[in-house]
Amino acid sequence: MVGISTCCLMDKPLEEALDELAALTDLIEVMDEGPHFITDPSLFESYTRDFTIHAPFHGMNIASVFEPVRKASVAVMVDCFCMAAAIGAPVVMHPGYFAWEQERAASDRQFRASLQELGCAAAERSVEFWFENMGDMNYFNLRTPADLALIGNTGLTLDTGHAHLNHCLPAFLDTPFRHMHIHDNKGKTDTHGPVGSGTIDFRPVMAALRRSHATAVIEVKTFVAATTSLQVLDAL
Repeated sequence: MVGISTCCLMDKPLEEALDELAALTDLIEVMDEGPHFITDPSLFESYTRDFTIHAPFHGMNIASVFEPVRKASVAVMVDCFCMAAAIGAPVVMHPGYFAWEQERAASDRQFRASLQELGCAAAERSVEFWFENMGDMNYFNLRTPADLALIGNTGLTLDTGHAHLNHCLPAFLDTPFRHMHIHDNKGKTDTHGPVGSGTIDFRPVMAALRRSHATAVIEVKTFVAATTSLQVLDAL
């Protein structure tokens, strides 16, 4: 099942975005930030669609070496879990980052502390969460399959565009994943472009998606890009 992220309609209120996407797909991922920040889960009661939630990420760092920042970031994630539990949706989140190579080990320890706390919070609320692989900036956690040990048994959201930037999409396609973010680029910049606008071969991507029985959403910047991507994927 390939759905669409509300990322393509961030210029509209959440309810309007949900209405437009519900006419196109049975799976909607809510970008839980800005105008689409979820404050009232009852909004979702009138929709007969499946949802995933992309947790807030701007200003967040669950791997911060600064304990107050780490704790605050975890608290925001737990608030997101509460909304997800009410909606009945799994959550996608970013795995954090380190600012200096010399702090990598300390940041990894902070991440593991956050992972334990988040695991307990998710279990208490019967919420599933997955970590997304990140782009090609050196300070991000979880850029390549070699980094998967950091997240342990937590599920992976395979971001095709990010993996392509790190030249490891084929390797990621051979690893287990629970969810997928679909967008294209030319291997240099994280453009979140429509499928077909970059240099990703989506035939093996879709084959891996079918084998995995994972869910997937198109995560692009405009509504036209989303509908174009759906058409291209339907033809594969």
